[in-house]
Amino acid sequence: MSTATGPFVLSLCAGAGALLIGLGIFILCLRAGALLTRMQRTLDEVDEQIGALSTPIVTTLTHVGGIADTADATIGRLGAVVTRLESVASGASKTAALIGAVVGITGSRRLDRPGDGSPPDASGS
Repeated sequence: MSTATGPFVLSLCAGAGALLIGLGIFILCLRAGALLTRMQRTLDEVDEQIGALSTPIVTTLTHVGGIADTADATIGRLGAVVTRLESVASGASKTAALIGAVVGITGSRRLDRPGDGSPPDASGS
């Protein structure tokens, strides 16, 4: 009978080992399930907190968007004002050039007149 009991004991030990490995995997899966359940509850709480914060954030972003739109409109107006100022400066420059030309002409006429108190020229006459 000793020859018949050897394979039986080996099969019994292999079965018990497989049962223990299966039990260990089962416990591991139970723990992983508990961990994932806890994580799900934590994520649900985070979602609730984000939901509570979303309304003030949306309001703030809307307000910031309004400020940005106002700034864009103001920059557009300033661009128009700068264009007008450049036009006025161009006109003033042309006017100054004309005045300078007129003053240059009248100044040379004064130098040509005798007896106006201008200094004598270098030729000595």
